[in-house]
Amino acid sequence: MCWSATADLVAGAAVASVGAACVIRTRRPEDLPLAALPLLLGAHQLVEARIWHQGGGTGAATVAWAVIALPVLAVWVPVGVWCAAARRAVRRRVTGLVAVGALTAALLAHGLATRPVRAEIRGHTMAYVIGLPRPELLVAGYLVATVGALLLSGDRRLTALGVLAGAGALVCWLLWRLEFVSTWCALAAVCSVVLYGWVSRRPAPARTFPADTRRP
Repeated sequence: MCWSATADLVAGAAVASVGAACVIRTRRPEDLPLAALPLLLGAHQLVEARIWHQGGGTGAATVAWAVIALPVLAVWVPVGVWCAAARRAVRRRVTGLVAVGALTAALLAHGLATRPVRAEIRGHTMAYVIGLPRPELLVAGYLVATVGALLLSGDRRLTALGVLAGAGALVCWLLWRLEFVSTWCALAAVCSVVLYGWVSRRPAPARTFPADTRRP
């Protein structure tokens, strides 16, 4: 698929619309972080459409894209899975990944705060040059936190999303190593429409009724 301003604009608007529908259909407050993920990723693609229009380079849009793509998602996904988990055993498994995501996000945020971010158009892909130290370790922590949390969620639809995101990460890394973050985030945005099916099939919270305080 060729990425361009038009592709990002169309994909971003479509995924954001799905995200809005997910939020509207959410019946459990604890599901909101994951339900809102397509909305965030759709907006993220719209930001990249702006970067395409300005010809790459530096600026507020480039920084905003990098902040969402790197530190925000590294924490958002595992925390969202943790919040949505119904069983304590799942939460215990995911807690470690929340910690990995938080540490990775802190390192990524520090890198973004201390180094300039530049977007470069390379054919039909967008590359982001930051110059982070030990990028392989940061990418590993990032994928362990995000993809790993979905795989350990205990929910078959979230697990399927994790498989899609993980496979997409591998393909993007092999084909577009320099543009990995951009291409994987675009794929993750499209894959996140799976969350609409997850939200639609989530059971409603159990209704509780106040105790009858009337005296016999």
